[in-house]
Amino acid sequence: MTAILSRHRGMPAQDGAGVKLTRIINQPSLRYQDPFLMLDEFRSDDPNDYIAGFPPHPHRGFVTLTYMLAGRMEHKDSEGNTGVVESGGAQWMKAARGIIHAEMPKQEEGLMWGFQLWLNLPAKEKMSAAQWADYPATKIPEVALEGLTLRVIAGHFQEHEGPIQQTEQQFQMYDLKFSDATLWQQGKISQQTRLAYVYQGEVELNGTLLQRGELVRLAPDAELALRSHGEAGMLLLAAEPIGEPIAQYGPFVMNTQAEIEQAINDYQRGRLVAN
Repeated sequence: MTAILSRHRGMPAQDGAGVKLTRIINQPSLRYQDPFLMLDEFRSDDPNDYIAGFPPHPHRGFVTLTYMLAGRMEHKDSEGNTGVVESGGAQWMKAARGIIHAEMPKQEEGLMWGFQLWLNLPAKEKMSAAQWADYPATKIPEVALEGLTLRVIAGHFQEHEGPIQQTEQQFQMYDLKFSDATLWQQGKISQQTRLAYVYQGEVELNGTLLQRGELVRLAPDAELALRSHGEAGMLLLAAEPIGEPIAQYGPFVMNTQAEIEQAINDYQRGRLVAN
């Protein structure tokens, strides 16, 4: 059975106030992967690429997840939440009916490396209350396997539970850190959307060599045999599709164009966030 449905590379992009990044999901060769709306990787040791950060901007209708491999990023929002996510940590934000937030570097030099993932919300949750949570590296379970450390960011692995739980979508996110050439296997999963992204080194997946910067769409009913070629890193994502229409205008993701127009109107009139 074919495990790899398609292979993709991200494209250079800029966001925020000019932060240079790679857009992996939601670019011409790979659109939405329900419920995953977007995946960005930012990686640079040149402050000019990231220092301007992401000044205050609105969101409605979905969830953001920031996961850091190196560096420090500060979060502040219109709900009064604030926190700094550092290497190995994650921040989860349910924008839902509306939130205005800023993400700004808390460093002036050195490597800034991480990801931001956008997950859709079902229609019944899009206008619910906004939420936010900060999870330092110590709150993310690490499972030591032979030649491999598996970090459970979301969902479950064996008896380990990640801090981020979106049970309705059965969302799972693992960070696989291979320390040496080793083999790891994963069986079939229940979720229909299953993705893998190599962010460091090379990983052989069922005999196909994947290099840094490659994302693959995977069949959910395929068993995976992952063999690293030395030190490597890979994100594994899985979730159950929502199966609803998607209407997007920048930071607003709803189900209809009328709802998008309402979100824009609410933002312009200062009614996006709850009073």
